[in-house]
Amino acid sequence: MREVADTRELAALDAEDQDENLRMELEPQVAALEQRLAALEVQTLLRGKYDAHDAIVAIHAGAGGTEAQDWAAMIARMLLRYAEAQGWAARVVDEHHGEEAGIKSITVAIAGRHAYGLLQSEAGVHRLVRLSPYDSDHRRHTSFCLVEVIPDLGEAVDVSIDPKDIRVDTFLASGHGGQSVQTTYSAVRIVHLPTGIIVSCQNERSQQQNRQTAMRVLIARLQALEEAKLAEEKQVLRGEYKEAAWGNQIRSYVLHPYKMVKDLRTRYEESNPDDVLNGKIGRFVEEYLRWKAEGKPNRKGEV
Repeated sequence: MREVADTRELAALDAEDQDENLRMELEPQVAALEQRLAALEVQTLLRGKYDAHDAIVAIHAGAGGTEAQDWAAMIARMLLRYAEAQGWAARVVDEHHGEEAGIKSITVAIAGRHAYGLLQSEAGVHRLVRLSPYDSDHRRHTSFCLVEVIPDLGEAVDVSIDPKDIRVDTFLASGHGGQSVQTTYSAVRIVHLPTGIIVSCQNERSQQQNRQTAMRVLIARLQALEEAKLAEEKQVLRGEYKEAAWGNQIRSYVLHPYKMVKDLRTRYEESNPDDVLNGKIGRFVEEYLRWKAEGKPNRKGEV
């Protein structure tokens, strides 16, 4: 690479002359090369079966009413900001707003290069500690939300669904606060009876489009369920720690009494939660991919 050769020449000259101006010219070149090298390293880590696929991201508020619903909205904003920075296309498939603020749940389809491979780092329980803006006494609260990330398999032919195994309900699509925005029953809810999985979609223009989108999400969820079963069987055979889907937080965001975001798997942390919540999660993603590639067992911890 020509840039590397040029930088090495400048470094050699700097070693000989100790020229301050040369060093100032060299530093940004080295930083740029390090950034490119890190990006190339991340690409080598995206070797999973579905890493190149688009992603379906679902966010669910935990127990705690408005506090948890506001936290779920903050996480949704963080991930949408990250997707925007990556140049990905994000489309809200289904959304249920909280009565006072925030969201109860949201499902977003994200299309882009390695969307699933990169976003898989965000799957799990996210914990927030802060002084509550909804508490008249301004006390400290802890809130949780669950993030699900599954690959969008498109029209997958290896997943078959017996029509007898599903129930399809239609209902009026609604906007914020439950206000009706359509006069036809265009929204669709699909229940997979054997597993109890429920998928709904109300943001497409027609009932048929909502049904097609809901079926794609259902297929992805069923495939993810099968993958999880296989992974669980392997863990049992190896005698490894069995991860819980809910209640096993992956990352803590502390806004009070100090400021820190810490990933409890990789131990990577940053002291500027505002940047992280604005979508700057790239280092957390990279550290997770490295941690995963090393095959380390899940570790719990507290911030």
